[in-house]
Amino acid sequence: MDGQAIKNSLGKTIKFLRFRMGFSQADLAEKADISITFLSTIERGIKFPQPDILSKLAKALDVEVFELFKVDLVPSDSKETMSKLSEDITKNVSLTIAEVFKQYLG
Repeated sequence: MDGQAIKNSLGKTIKFLRFRMGFSQADLAEKADISITFLSTIERGIKFPQPDILSKLAKALDVEVFELFKVDLVPSDSKETMSKLSEDITKNVSLTIAEVFKQYLG
């Protein structure tokens, strides 16, 4: 596996774990004490984080650092899985917002 493949795999795994935890990029970035922009570049395989950032990300995702590099962690149909998770999260957020508006605005 070459360097770019490692960055891509790492990014997909972090994104998968983030979705699995129900975190937005803002949530994970805050928990790992990094910028949303930097997290985005990691998830897209553009940048590779330093060891201290890897440690912070792993801790925020409640995994060991080595698990961020497990190729088999993300299902092979990860694009479909991510899409479904994203739809579920969006649906739940929309329902919650609707309930809040209904409660406070009648």
